[in-house]
Amino acid sequence: MESSSATTGGSTGYVNPQGSFERDQRYITTRITADGRDGYPVEPGRYRLVVSRACPWANRASIVRRLLGLEPVLSLGVCGPTHDERSWTFDLDPGGRDPVLGIERLQEAYFARFPDYPRGITVPALVEVATGQVVTNDFAQITLDLSTEWRAHHRAGAPDLYPEHLRDEIHAVNDGVFRDVNNGVYRAGFAGTQGAYERAYDRLFARLDALSERLERQRYLVGDTITEADVRLFTTLARFDAVYHGHFKCNRHKLTEMPVLWAYFRDLFQTPGFGDTTDLEHIKAHYYVVHRDINPTGVVPKGPDTAGWWAPHHREELGGRPFGDGTPPGPPLPAEAVPADHAPQRSA
Repeated sequence: MESSSATTGGSTGYVNPQGSFERDQRYITTRITADGRDGYPVEPGRYRLVVSRACPWANRASIVRRLLGLEPVLSLGVCGPTHDERSWTFDLDPGGRDPVLGIERLQEAYFARFPDYPRGITVPALVEVATGQVVTNDFAQITLDLSTEWRAHHRAGAPDLYPEHLRDEIHAVNDGVFRDVNNGVYRAGFAGTQGAYERAYDRLFARLDALSERLERQRYLVGDTITEADVRLFTTLARFDAVYHGHFKCNRHKLTEMPVLWAYFRDLFQTPGFGDTTDLEHIKAHYYVVHRDINPTGVVPKGPDTAGWWAPHHREELGGRPFGDGTPPGPPLPAEAVPADHAPQRSA
């Protein structure tokens, strides 16, 4: 079998000769830091975070920015839910141009810095406003740096999503979640052989079972507050029943049929910063329209019924404090709010 390519929000990848999906994890590793050691110091207004609400990797950055209250110092550009082989586009904005960067395609920011950029144009991306050049698309490092390097600009009451004494445990949990869950659903969905699919499927549900056992005893993945680990798992769970269960054939159980994870998800979804960044219509449009090799018709399903997303979860009975000694973030900025008809719907 010849290798074939596949594009996802956070990266590009290919199906290897054995039929397994391999994610291209060669990112632009330049960092924006407090001391500016890579040439890009943290400065209010200097950078723009470009995301798509459809993409789970970009959704992480949106959540962390909200929780930390970085809206006044780090602006947000939102691409539409679909893209072609060239790039994500700003088709949601008037005239199809980002109002701050003045570009139609995110590709323009990549080429402004690297004219011959050879890899996928991915979100999230941090772009320097003055030069119009991409700084980094290293999605895993972006959120960690928002927690650490941007600390001087956190809102009063911002939670510590990456506490120093828990970092080893957070990384250990994140490694398994990325390998078997975040990326595992893609390895199942883009598998080119039955064997590759079944291996990814088995690893995914073995990891979900282990996470269920862990979360049966504690409210959050690491410690007694929300951390980076919870953010990373949430964005996959938010897409599970709408996309991964059917579209990617991850169909042993729906999320709603896994009691512990279902309650854990509802707990986070109902927490400010999580549910209010979840755009279910963009999520479905992206996967079902862009992945024509999996869904040739481009038909987007109407479901799932999301009324239960607001049901009581009772996870507070396990203890824990969502924001530790901090406070919840305020409501989203009006210009950044998910449209009401795009959000998971309550029953009438």
